[in-house]
Amino acid sequence: MTVTFMASCQKDEITNPDTDEQFNLQDNTRAAQVDSAVDGSLTIIDKGYQEGEAGRYQISSLFTDSTTITIEPNGDGGVITLDFGTGCALNNGAVVSGKIVLNYGAFVKGIRTINYTFVAYAYNQNSVMGGGEIFREIANTNGNPQSTVNETILVSFPNTDVTATRSGMRVAVWVAGVGNGIWFDNVSHVTGNWDTVFTNGFTRSGNVTEALVAKLSCSYIVSGKLEVRQNSLSGIIDWGDGSCDNQATIEVNGEVYDIIL
Repeated sequence: MTVTFMASCQKDEITNPDTDEQFNLQDNTRAAQVDSAVDGSLTIIDKGYQEGEAGRYQISSLFTDSTTITIEPNGDGGVITLDFGTGCALNNGAVVSGKIVLNYGAFVKGIRTINYTFVAYAYNQNSVMGGGEIFREIANTNGNPQSTVNETILVSFPNTDVTATRSGMRVAVWVAGVGNGIWFDNVSHVTGNWDTVFTNGFTRSGNVTEALVAKLSCSYIVSGKLEVRQNSLSGIIDWGDGSCDNQATIEVNGEVYDIIL
């Protein structure tokens, strides 16, 4: 993803007179960009696992012919490799390259553990490295498939040597389009909390206060709110009203600033 900034009378930094701290718009925009890259990639993982397991029952796919999906069964588990080559556009508009490798074991009391690793992988021009562990439930207490992710993921951006590491916990509940073999009507609600640490010294913690809505037909989060905190400063990132677009806002100290993802 390429980040641009609205050419208006906005300030890049907001000073808190009580603490002399500054809320840097550029750093917070990069942090929102990290959230989009990570959540988009984890959504691809979830769908890749679903399609790998569904096999011949899949009517339509998120993945184009440029994606090679390899399934290696191993008893009650196996390995699924999503290979995007040097770059391909998925059917939801996301542009990806490299590989994602999923290692999974048997179901234990309705939960399967999946370990995922990014290999020379990029999402919308941002390099995504690292991996983590997914606990995938066939059905939660409401009967919906649910994935709980522990993550430590490093994201780097084009045209800068600044990198960011996001670590934390993410819960995605599949709420629409479950099991119908069609990708474009799939919707997930995402909650959780995570910390993002940048190599330039900026740190930010985030906690979902209104479930983030991820429509598989869109490569961006379409709605939801994330409360963010930088030391004693706090703000709210709002992804909007459900429209598929590359826009969000951040509110801090009563001021609202545009973020173009």
